[in-house]
Amino acid sequence: MSTAKLLPILTDDPALARDTEELYDALEDLLRVYQFRDRDRICCFDVSVSQCYALEGLVRRGSMTLNDLAAYLYLDKSTASRVIDALERKGYVARSPHPDDRRAVLLEATPAGRELEGRIRESILAEERQLLADFPAEVRQSMTQLIRRLARAASASVDASGGSCCRIP
Repeated sequence: MSTAKLLPILTDDPALARDTEELYDALEDLLRVYQFRDRDRICCFDVSVSQCYALEGLVRRGSMTLNDLAAYLYLDKSTASRVIDALERKGYVARSPHPDDRRAVLLEATPAGRELEGRIRESILAEERQLLADFPAEVRQSMTQLIRRLARAASASVDASGGSCCRIP
């Protein structure tokens, strides 16, 4: 779905308008905290946040092409390529010939890359456990379901082809 199709959805429902603004504000606050927290934590492991997300994608999803990784990260191919080049120089990612397409290569996390991603992930999960500890189990589960549902809905509206993020009708 193009971004243009999402632009102004007018509503006569004041409750929906209010809830939309409140959700926007809440997500903005949460994302800002997480982005800065992740940046500060991840840099201690000698990778950038983008490099960490790329490495995490390769560990969780397995080997993939640069185009597939760029789409997964919502980056253009040239930016994803620079991210992978840095990870390859550090020994965290390796390239191998694609078995079905001689023009393409597959990217995969090396053992060192998988080990680093595991250390970063455990560091973040330890903090998440502390954040969630005071919530009842049913609230934690509901939060997870809601966030996954929001993520699916939001990702359905994002163009992951690696082109411009802004579409002007």
